[in-house]
Amino acid sequence: MKINIFWFRRDLRLNDNRALDNALSEGFPVLPLFIFDDNILDELPADDARIGFIYNSLYEINEILKEKGSSVLVRKGDPLRIWMDMIASNDIYSVYINKDYEPYGKARDAETKKLLQKHKIPMFAFKDHVIFEEDEVLKPDNKPYTIFTPYSKKWLSEFVKLPQAEFSRANNVKDNFHQGIFPFPSLKELGFRQSGKRVKPYDLNMIREYHKFRDYPAEDKTTYLSPHLRFGTVSIRSVAAKAAKENPVFLNELIWREFFMQILFHYPRAVTENFKSVYDNIGWRNNEREYERWCRGETGYPIVDAGMRQLNETGYMHNRVRMITSGFLCKHLLIDWQWGEAYFAQKLLDYELSSNNGNWQWAAGTGCDAAPYFRIFNPETQQKKFDPRNEYTRRWVKESDKPGYPEKIVSHEFARNRAIDAYKAGIKTG
Repeated sequence: MKINIFWFRRDLRLNDNRALDNALSEGFPVLPLFIFDDNILDELPADDARIGFIYNSLYEINEILKEKGSSVLVRKGDPLRIWMDMIASNDIYSVYINKDYEPYGKARDAETKKLLQKHKIPMFAFKDHVIFEEDEVLKPDNKPYTIFTPYSKKWLSEFVKLPQAEFSRANNVKDNFHQGIFPFPSLKELGFRQSGKRVKPYDLNMIREYHKFRDYPAEDKTTYLSPHLRFGTVSIRSVAAKAAKENPVFLNELIWREFFMQILFHYPRAVTENFKSVYDNIGWRNNEREYERWCRGETGYPIVDAGMRQLNETGYMHNRVRMITSGFLCKHLLIDWQWGEAYFAQKLLDYELSSNNGNWQWAAGTGCDAAPYFRIFNPETQQKKFDPRNEYTRRWVKESDKPGYPEKIVSHEFARNRAIDAYKAGIKTG
């Protein structure tokens, strides 16, 4: 019997899932597939918490589908080889996916589409992970925006034109799934184990007062949405619709996310290069001992150390503290932003290439619409302003006011002057 296949990736939900909705509406039974991709997994530790989150999300989906006599087919390996097996063992009518905009995802999907076409199997791709994708918010000359403010204005002007139907999908799961229960592998069988870190459930009720508490890490009044948006356990449409009604400041954060995604799509070189090549000659110190102190949260600056220890222990770091810690690495220690970007990529539960890259280049001053190189946060001033009672810093650095706490790795004034001199000397002028 002919089947359609829906390929789960960064869209781990059954409701308001564009590609899945379309697959289920096309008549043929839909077989849901998920591939644990060795090309990605081989670089991760066995207890990576993000893998555990993906696994648990799939398990929940599978339990729902079992009530309908269906299940998720879970495979592990190289996607292209697995698709060869799928073609050989199934009569596939069509394949449905939601688009991936990152360089690896685009290359993987192009190879898969080429393979399917050889066997006369169409692959249909849908916009699901964003409100607007790479070519939907452009300048009047049809070139991509590289400055956030005009991009956000154009984004909002297009957003208000969207029909209400975009945001009012029914939350029922259609029954047109392939009938059959596949064995659901254990995490151990996949070569992984559960981590002590956990992705927290999101709380959309926090959107309404987001602007009041967004800069105060001790309040812990954030939505915890970012990992869920990253892996698609929540629909971006439902989040954007709620934000548009309740809090324009939160909506602006969603626009930043899409801004960085379209930047990476149009300028993939930014993954490994400065977006602004004028900064290519900065004389990074790249002191490994100081880098290790930053990683461990032992710089002698409590708010920097608190952020790094929170990250190491939980996989989370408050957004304001991310700005402080990343700016400290690049400006105070003059360590290449790519070192910090790589460390965050290992540790963050909400790691997303475009946002991580964009925010690190913003902090370093090398990115599009970045903070100017001479903007250098004073960690002590930041702590007094955003953690005035030292609640956040004491939570993570209990010894900060006791003997034995490290001396400052560098004085702010010295580091600031050194950074300004290094940037001035490194800026290309011709």
